[in-house]
Amino acid sequence: MRALFSYGIALVLLILTGAWLATGTLVMGGSGPGNGERPIVSIIEGEEHGPIATQLAEAGVLAQHEASTEVDPHLTIAQRNEAEHGANTGLQSVRTTTYVAQPFAIEVPLRGRTQAKATVSAVAETAGIVETVHVTKGQKVAVGDPLCTLDQGTRAAAVAQADAGLAQANAALAQAQADFDTNAELRSKGVATANSARGVEVALAAAQASVTSAKANLDNAQAELDRTLINAKVNGVVQAPLADAGAMLAQGQPCATIVQLDPMLFIGQVPEVRIGLAKLGLSASITTITGQTAEGKVSFIATTADAATRSFPVEIELPNADGTIRDGITATAVVNMGSAPAHLLPQSTLTLDADGVLGVRAVVDGAAKFMPIEIASDTRDGVWVLGLPVAVDVITVGQEYVIDGQAVDATNVTAS
Repeated sequence: MRALFSYGIALVLLILTGAWLATGTLVMGGSGPGNGERPIVSIIEGEEHGPIATQLAEAGVLAQHEASTEVDPHLTIAQRNEAEHGANTGLQSVRTTTYVAQPFAIEVPLRGRTQAKATVSAVAETAGIVETVHVTKGQKVAVGDPLCTLDQGTRAAAVAQADAGLAQANAALAQAQADFDTNAELRSKGVATANSARGVEVALAAAQASVTSAKANLDNAQAELDRTLINAKVNGVVQAPLADAGAMLAQGQPCATIVQLDPMLFIGQVPEVRIGLAKLGLSASITTITGQTAEGKVSFIATTADAATRSFPVEIELPNADGTIRDGITATAVVNMGSAPAHLLPQSTLTLDADGVLGVRAVVDGAAKFMPIEIASDTRDGVWVLGLPVAVDVITVGQEYVIDGQAVDATNVTAS
């Protein structure tokens, strides 16, 4: 009996609770401001203003909700307040901080690799068999160091023959000169006729020409002999390909390849947004993936952007006298592009305007004003930005509640 009484009380309470809930309203989210609200009894009846809902409403127990004014979800809070209250809207309270521009070093990080200044092939200027190879791979050489010696063949004999020809021509010139002098003396004494001078003059000129030709033949023969010794034309390190002793080298074939490591180059890409700041001679710090560091200067800036990356290739020349920085190593460079007045702002002050432009809202003459900015650097202490006046009152609290040109009640807080 006691159990039936308890169940009865519970059933009555359940019925009363259900009836009370039925007089309420179900709110379904995701439909925008003021939408998605329906009386629960209408959901139970399956229609709006059914008989049960009508009786409950007449009895005054059904929850009544005033129709909500339709709100455009795309408007900002400031724009909604302006639309709702118009000119009667009170001044929006905001908090500002005065920021003053500071000199900021503009540094652009680049990724790239090292590259040798030049790779030079020491080629044979004459054909011949390699008699001696004077260097090995990896050996450092200086200008003038011997690399390969070719078999001289008959070149030494050709030099001796040309030298003998020069001696013979000089003797003939001496004889022609003596004949010319004798003829001149005889003509001065009246012993020789005047027209006899013509013959000795021609003979002297021919002897002089023979000497000039003999000297040229000797120079050519000596130069051909000198070509059998192939010397380094630049400082660097010997790399493959390297000729072998006994191999036949044709004219133009390499005896050795020399990689010029001093100076070394860093090859990187400058983004197109920064290319306007790039200049020849700017200083840069280079760090290789192996931990080596060096200081260099920008030596080349391309005038045409890479079609794929829309960036401009640049070269930075750096000293490498000891040759420790190798060719083709991944490296990073930080190029100092000078300084510019910039402001250090908290990230929380940054906002977007209606067109998606990044900037800050400041107070100018008692009204809010949007000012576009350009981020120069993002640090732990804040964001360095460009494009603001030297001193500017930036809204730090309440910038999302005002629109451009809106009068505000600003409280300035001294910058920390």
